[in-house]
Amino acid sequence: MPTQQHKKKRVVIKVGSSSLTSRHGEISRRKLEKLADEIALLKDDGHEIVFVSSGAVAAGYRKLGCIERPTSLPEKQAAASIGQGLLIEAYSEIFLSHGYVASQILITRSDFSDEYRYHNVRNTLNVLLERGIIPIVNENDTVTVDRLKFGDNDTLSAKVAGLVEADQLIILSDIDGLYDSDPRKNEKAKLLEKVYEITPEIEEGAGDSGSNVGTGGMKSKIDAVKIAMASGISTFLGKASIQNILGDAIKGVARGTYFEVTNESINLNQKRQWIAFHSGPEGEIVINQNVRTSIADHKHSIFSSDITKVKGQFEKGAVIRILDHEGERIGLGVVNYSNEDLERLNKISGKEVERLEVVHFDDLVCELELSLPVGV
Repeated sequence: MPTQQHKKKRVVIKVGSSSLTSRHGEISRRKLEKLADEIALLKDDGHEIVFVSSGAVAAGYRKLGCIERPTSLPEKQAAASIGQGLLIEAYSEIFLSHGYVASQILITRSDFSDEYRYHNVRNTLNVLLERGIIPIVNENDTVTVDRLKFGDNDTLSAKVAGLVEADQLIILSDIDGLYDSDPRKNEKAKLLEKVYEITPEIEEGAGDSGSNVGTGGMKSKIDAVKIAMASGISTFLGKASIQNILGDAIKGVARGTYFEVTNESINLNQKRQWIAFHSGPEGEIVINQNVRTSIADHKHSIFSSDITKVKGQFEKGAVIRILDHEGERIGLGVVNYSNEDLERLNKISGKEVERLEVVHFDDLVCELELSLPVGV
């Protein structure tokens, strides 16, 4: 779909572990050079690139003395501490040969869940991009514990794409796109070249990781696409080993799957992206069933009279979960009162108290609105 082939774009590129390592699990210099050379060509054409690179654990576990990829958290983190250094050293050397400087940004989920740190990461990335640097982003596997993990770099790349307001997200792996069925099991499986909506059938057909090196399978890629599309960002999914895959992906002519944003797609602003995908909810409120639909349609703020129960402890300005009376999650929102204030208001009658705005609709993101679990 190359109507804007020559437009200079801000692009987030994610590459999986299996596309960066040899069959023995170590860094493949040839694969690194192939991808870095293509990124350099994009830079030569004036595009701004953020590179989300997996591979730290896969690159380091052999040098840790492990025969196979480790399964325990301490060994994974030790392997990552070796592999991350090897990765950034190799990338820096290759990019410098093309005249470009690379930087390293290691982040955890908590860097996104704290709004101040979230904007700090964003500002840092914007400065690097404006100065022509190639930021290389990875999760800080060496220190991250499970509860602070993004889960995989597919999710991380989609969140970074929203953070920097990218024009396009490109996810490369050992899979050449989304098929209507599993191509490993069905020889007649058809590649879907254009997708405008993630349907329940697509989600149901998403399988597990196809590689023993990577962690993200098709399901994680579909989840990432949904996050990107909700942020107004089109996504391309293709195979890393195809020659000039990056240049062709940006031009719209590559073999793979293009997930296109349409006028009907949800396009969250920066504030609502942070609420939906990055914030760490601190408590819960339960709302009555009468306002559930109007809230989901994004036409209604939440008032004190709409709340039937308050759970947990939180302060004014915190992000809280919004539930219905059956416990189903409606969404997330920024609350204008602490839990103590809300509990006190519930005991007071009167129209003035009942119409106090607890969550403004601009600070509210609904799961039904996105067809995507918020807080991922």
